[in-house]
Amino acid sequence: LVIDGTVRYLHLVKKNRRRAILIAFLLMLVVGVVLGTGTYAWFTANKTVTVDDITVNVATSNGLQISADAITFKTLLSNEDLTGAHNTYTNAKNQIPSNTAQMVPVSTVGTFDNAGLLNMYRGEIVGNESTGANILTTSKSTEANGTTGDFIAFDIFLQVTQASAVYLTSNSGVETSMATSNGIENAARIAFVFQGTRATGTAASTIQNLVTNAASPTDTTAGNQTVKIWELNNDVHTAAAVTNAATVYNINTTQTGGSQIPYYGVKAAIAESNNIPVASTNSTYFSSVASPLLFLSTPASGIPSSAYAQVFNLQAGISKIRVYMWVEGQDVDCENNASGGGLTYNLQFSTLERA
Repeated sequence: LVIDGTVRYLHLVKKNRRRAILIAFLLMLVVGVVLGTGTYAWFTANKTVTVDDITVNVATSNGLQISADAITFKTLLSNEDLTGAHNTYTNAKNQIPSNTAQMVPVSTVGTFDNAGLLNMYRGEIVGNESTGANILTTSKSTEANGTTGDFIAFDIFLQVTQASAVYLTSNSGVETSMATSNGIENAARIAFVFQGTRATGTAASTIQNLVTNAASPTDTTAGNQTVKIWELNNDVHTAAAVTNAATVYNINTTQTGGSQIPYYGVKAAIAESNNIPVASTNSTYFSSVASPLLFLSTPASGIPSSAYAQVFNLQAGISKIRVYMWVEGQDVDCENNASGGGLTYNLQFSTLERA
């Protein structure tokens, strides 16, 4: 009996040892999957995605006037002007995340809904439970007036006394407020949605309610393109972003001096059950963001002072422009190492082509 008990004991020890080895192996697989997402575009669920110290400055020069409500015109708008616009602009949807709020990666292909808002999609990398593969899930993100949200969105009103070409000056751009950059500014985008012009003296409420959407033909006075997207800092990447470009998108680039990298924006919600890899170009969910939609792509040196970038042709009167600022999830620079940090967005419009 003692011998039989000893045999049974040894059998149990071996069985438990095999079970422990199997559990350890499975844990190694799980860790491998988690670590494997480390350089993927977008941010994985276990990363801090807060972009704090968000600052927005919108200025004009050379006789061009700007307003947050089509009533009071000045030459400079700040965060406070935009967040406070609802006091005189009841229907304002100015979403300016505060320093304590989150601004997370989103993506768009420049389409808009019947409320005149860009279709923006928030994304996240998840692991497929059955295969362990990394896939992308996205959901619609719609702005609301206030100091929280996934991205920045606000209306401005530009006033000119005569037909004028309007340019972005060399003071326009985006930069990090961090002492040492983590590269988050390299995934930044700014979009302009032109929503129409009305004569000076028109009721402010009429101008405020101008909207461009699928149910209402675009007001393309003077040939203004409805949606224009600006990609900033297109020739500079961190080492992690270079790795991300190669391993996820099979794109070879360099940390500095590289050419603009094409990308596919998200145009529809993606469920986990769809099993869509992040580098997919499936036309159901993605679309190439290229010219003329991507009307401006600038290097880290920014817009040159010798040649400003034209963005509008405005007729005399007051024009409504909706502005979007976001971190593009489909950009190779949007990866875990770039999460966190602070951004300052600067826009300056001028009716002069150069200084």
